[in-house]
Amino acid sequence: MRTLLRIFGMVLLIQTLGLPTRAQQTKKKVLVMEIRAEIDPRMGRYVKLALQHAEKIKADYLIIDMDTFGGALNDTKEIVDQLMELKIPVWVFINSDAASAGALISIACDSIYMAPGATIGAATVVDGSGAAAPDKYQSYMRSIMRATAEENGRDPRIAEGMVDENIVIDSLKQAGKVITFTTSEAIENGYCEAKVESIADILKRNNVVDYHIETFRLGAVEKIIAFFLNPFISGLLILVIMGGIYFELQTPGVGFPLAAAIVALVLYLVPYYLNGLAAYWEILALFLGVLLIIAELFFIPGFGIAGVSGITLTIVSLVLIMLNNDFFNFEFVPLGDIIVATFATLGGLVGGAVLLFAGGARLTQTKAFQRLALTDTQDASSGYIVNNQKGLIGKHGTAQTVLRPSGKVLINGEVYDAFTRGDFIEKGEPIEVIGTEGITLRVKKV
Repeated sequence: MRTLLRIFGMVLLIQTLGLPTRAQQTKKKVLVMEIRAEIDPRMGRYVKLALQHAEKIKADYLIIDMDTFGGALNDTKEIVDQLMELKIPVWVFINSDAASAGALISIACDSIYMAPGATIGAATVVDGSGAAAPDKYQSYMRSIMRATAEENGRDPRIAEGMVDENIVIDSLKQAGKVITFTTSEAIENGYCEAKVESIADILKRNNVVDYHIETFRLGAVEKIIAFFLNPFISGLLILVIMGGIYFELQTPGVGFPLAAAIVALVLYLVPYYLNGLAAYWEILALFLGVLLIIAELFFIPGFGIAGVSGITLTIVSLVLIMLNNDFFNFEFVPLGDIIVATFATLGGLVGGAVLLFAGGARLTQTKAFQRLALTDTQDASSGYIVNNQKGLIGKHGTAQTVLRPSGKVLINGEVYDAFTRGDFIEKGEPIEVIGTEGITLRVKKV
């Protein structure tokens, strides 16, 4: 009796701690990975994380739940390479469509199963506008399809025929059309093992009886990353970046606007970088553009090449970061993506400008701003004067406030508005008046 109670207690402890029992350990682990959208960098990252998870849990089988019309060739090739390197059986269940890139991924699997009414094929490479890409891309796709089919024991000529409309295969394919198989046609030509209704049917056909199925889902962090890939959200982040930098320059030392800009910049760049969209050179171009704008505003007199170059670099890099281009090669980037990225970027910049002009005045009226910035009225009783500024040229005094580059100076006990030509002057440092603009003094540090 005591022994039975001890065994019961151990089982209860195992269940409480979530440890696998011996029966659970003997079950086969089946990981289901869903490819039910366009093949793009986001899908590429999803597949990469799913395969890492399969390795972590020591999955015995990987089943791809497929329904896609294709996508980017470079992302597809990366997925195919990862699948071909797996040491466990990889099966694909085409529940509706496996077109273009989906066909290539399916051929890379060990076994292909299709639902009634499903199709596979039509793998011609197209450009961003949907037209057939030049022959060099078709040739590359044909070679990948042929090599992948040969590796998995399928007819390479049929794989090529899914890409090239000019290939003729006796009694199967005529010139002018690419191959697209229905379920029964795929079975007949060795591109499908069987017609099935579900993933459970696939496991049953392969004599996998005692198993545990897990469908891979993105975690909370990955969902947040996907959220910030939305072009509308990207536009809002650009607005915060521009606004934060502007208000920090207007009220130096506050810190909060700059912190908001940095956080927005991180939230803008990291998701695109992790999904393979933001290349190193695009990020460097963005930072270079911002530095050129700052240099033009505070260190270089007038507004010329540096300012124009900075604005151009900033806008172009913000757009490129959102696009899956290959160093200005937009041949496979859909025109709609280019338009959306451009409008999101310009919308964020224009929205930031509107916010600065419309909201800047209201911001200066808030109590929080008045506690942080110098907002005293320039009354004569306070020592301000507005005449005889030209007579002050050559006079010396001290900085009444920090000049970055504008502020106030004290000359002969009287306070004047002043600015520098780019130098920062700390409070209390000696200055010399070198000119005037209206009622404002132009000064330099002595």
